[in-house]
Amino acid sequence: MTVELPASPKPFVNREEEQARAGAAVREGVQRGELVVLSLSGPPGVGKSELAYRIGRNLHAEGDFPHVLCVDLDDYRGPDGWLDTGDVLTQLLESLGVEPASVKGAFGARRRQYRAVTSQSRVVVVLDNARYGSEVADLLPSSAGAVIVTSGRPLHDLDGGAREDLPVRPLAAGAARELLEGIVTDGRFAADPEATEALLQLCEGSPSALRIAACTVSRHGLRPLARLLDEVQGVLDEKIAPVVEQVLDVGYAELSPQGAELYRLLSVHPGPTFTRDSAAALLAQGVDACEAGLEELHAEGLADLRPAFMEPGARLRLSQAQRAHARRKSEAAEGERARAQRRFLDWEVRQWQRSDLLIAGDRLRVQPLAGETPGGPDVAFADPGTAGSDQERAARLRRLVRWQYEDRHVMFASVRLAHALGADAASVALCECAWTYAQDHPPKADLLDVFGLGRESATRAGDVRGIVRMTCQLARWLWESDIPAAEAEMHAAFAAARGLGHEELDTKLRASALEFLGMLEAKKGDRASAADLYTESRALHESIGNAYGVLLQNYRLGQTMSQARKFDEAEDLLARAHASAAALKRERMTARTGFALGQVLSELGRTDEARRLFQESLDSARRRESEFDQARVHDAFAGLEERAGDGAEATRQRASAAALRQRNGLL
Repeated sequence: MTVELPASPKPFVNREEEQARAGAAVREGVQRGELVVLSLSGPPGVGKSELAYRIGRNLHAEGDFPHVLCVDLDDYRGPDGWLDTGDVLTQLLESLGVEPASVKGAFGARRRQYRAVTSQSRVVVVLDNARYGSEVADLLPSSAGAVIVTSGRPLHDLDGGAREDLPVRPLAAGAARELLEGIVTDGRFAADPEATEALLQLCEGSPSALRIAACTVSRHGLRPLARLLDEVQGVLDEKIAPVVEQVLDVGYAELSPQGAELYRLLSVHPGPTFTRDSAAALLAQGVDACEAGLEELHAEGLADLRPAFMEPGARLRLSQAQRAHARRKSEAAEGERARAQRRFLDWEVRQWQRSDLLIAGDRLRVQPLAGETPGGPDVAFADPGTAGSDQERAARLRRLVRWQYEDRHVMFASVRLAHALGADAASVALCECAWTYAQDHPPKADLLDVFGLGRESATRAGDVRGIVRMTCQLARWLWESDIPAAEAEMHAAFAAARGLGHEELDTKLRASALEFLGMLEAKKGDRASAADLYTESRALHESIGNAYGVLLQNYRLGQTMSQARKFDEAEDLLARAHASAAALKRERMTARTGFALGQVLSELGRTDEARRLFQESLDSARRRESEFDQARVHDAFAGLEERAGDGAEATRQRASAAALRQRNGLL
């Protein structure tokens, strides 16, 4: 069950007629097996979103809709207003339980995957702030249910499902007063009916304006009501400006200098979300000052930061309107913005390097660990290596992986920002860390883009080590779809490698380039060339005593021998790699080498040994919450049990794999 609706505003008044119409339309449509599309339209600030959430909550409470999803389409628009429907589909699929690594890359495939997943149960989808009906077409689920679309104007081009139009109008005077008195309960409205009437006229039935007015009155408990009217006057002063823009101006005027600076700086925060830690890095005045500023923004209606007061690591965001408003306020402070951006990049690099080190261990890196950022706190990562139990270690690792996943769009945006600002070392450092993320989440357009920018940054800086590292990373993912382009990149990597020196890091980079070329040859089907390149890479690692590099090449060679059906050679190589990975406490490599070794032992008829290794791999996949890997292991189990003559168990294992794939829309 997934319910993504925000908390219901208190109080919620009126709208009984709209709720009744919506509920009746959906119930009748579902009985006919139809998808019902509810279109809520009206002026800014009239309460369309609150009503949409209320309808979604009502439908869920009736028990027929286990999933109620909510997406603000403005969060997925580019600077030109264009909606990235593919990203919206990704968010909807993940909300429905599809793991990130299983989301289809191509738009058409992702759209079919969404329809496959939504065909399995009834869902309610709230799509907030649509600009055109055509934006909604690819987001409609395939089962009987409801889609609730809000827009500032009637969507005449909205097609699909049984449509029910619900115009949302300003509140009548009685309901507007009820809303005011539900927030301010000290009796001032009853004591000054003239000022109350003036306030109602000022707000013109807009719930957004009424709430801001009521909060202003509540905040100034000693000030007469009549003296507060000027503070919301700006809401209606300029008819061409949205009500929300004027409300934000009122709130901004109440901010302290520190709160105003934080608000302006949040407009240049890379990516769609921020945390208390990253906001503090922007402000550079310490955690306490940042929290005080965030509390001001919350109190003045400039950001809805309620999660920040419950969970320190909560992901927060400014709405599209708030971010645009803050950006306009920051335009007069260009120096302030530029300093904050550089400061933030230093902080973001450090956090990704720290998380990467804890997840992947001491591996090949060309950029040194960044130092602490003044005024910006480090994220409180717990080291899996110091955990008191295997269970706690796995839990810590999951939290680290989850942090990287949740921060990915901030990291992508930071690479783009670093490249644009000429901060080439930061760009390369972030791309190095993105490699670990890519292992669990195979690259789509964003990762290929940032790997390309990393290579460009290294080239612009004349960083030979960075060029080799970035070019290999880019080529690795290019060859999944464009082998000629990947070959061209690898030739460039080897050309750069010829310019390396003779330090240990240079030797590791040359060995890495050989390994990547071997992987490319294996992808092309030339196993003999791949084996020669892995052997040459292993020799370089042995020459500098790099145990991890040796085990990695043994793993690559073992896989190559297995594919060539040279199982005795494969067993020896993979057993050595598996033992080394366990000794070095490399959990992911232990699971990967164990799974590969289990497949070889299964082919050799050593069923009990293979079964044990498969179970260890399955346990590891479950700890990492990787349903893609779980399905792979279940498939391997099925083949093993079938060869062992246990058809019933083989069927059960295949069913488990199918259930996981069906859950992720992959059947």
